[in-house]
Amino acid sequence: MSGQNGQDKGVLDGQVALVTGASRGIGAAIAARFAAEGARVAVSARTLTEGTSRLPGTLEDTVAGIRAAGGTAEAFAADLSAREDRVRLAEQVRERYGAVDILVNNAAVTYFTPVADFTERRAALMFEVQVTAPTHLAQLVIPGMRERGRGWILNISSVAARHPQIPPGPYAGLGGTVYGMCKAALERLSTGLAAELYADGIAVNSLAPTQVVPTPGTLFHHLTTEDDPNAEPPEVMAAAALALCHAPASELTGRIAYSQELLAELGLAP
Repeated sequence: MSGQNGQDKGVLDGQVALVTGASRGIGAAIAARFAAEGARVAVSARTLTEGTSRLPGTLEDTVAGIRAAGGTAEAFAADLSAREDRVRLAEQVRERYGAVDILVNNAAVTYFTPVADFTERRAALMFEVQVTAPTHLAQLVIPGMRERGRGWILNISSVAARHPQIPPGPYAGLGGTVYGMCKAALERLSTGLAAELYADGIAVNSLAPTQVVPTPGTLFHHLTTEDDPNAEPPEVMAAAALALCHAPASELTGRIAYSQELLAELGLAP
């Protein structure tokens, strides 16, 4: 399984993977799993070093962990709300590793506020990072994928994209409407791109945790706790992401997938 330390080649051996939002949580777990399978991983986020974020975890931490395990990774700091940073990121990764084979759009800026109180600035920022940036990054890597006749784009979503029940449940007042709107747009982008790129051999999928993952972001927003027995370890998402990022597009594309259900369907363990 592992392609590290001279062992058998992994399923991603020789592939170049770009994972955004990889300084902590799901993004860091996906980056580590891909590196363990032989990918050269470019990790990106705003937080390169300690002291630059209110949340724990940095790109340096992610890279150090991957390299300690024998993998290949490099950090690329970028503010994905800025178009010029997105262009620079794609150029730097291409110069360092070559064309991107796998793009994982995981980065997010999230505020949980009821719509009546949501500021225009915050709503615009969320949409820019969670919808516009994934769209733009896809545009930047698609030409290289088309040249090689293969590629994988994975957009990380959430159960918040689902329509709420009416009468509303207990979580309706937590302010997740704008967040859910962004994730719903990301899922529609995923299926639309999958249809557009099917003939090019490029797989595009959306993946969400089946249950909330106890990462620094969810803990900060009090969506779960570290000892929540119903929480999902980030390694489950990483296993599901791997499944979606090496199967041929003819076999697995255009999916709005949920981690545990997907792994069960494919007969895989985290």
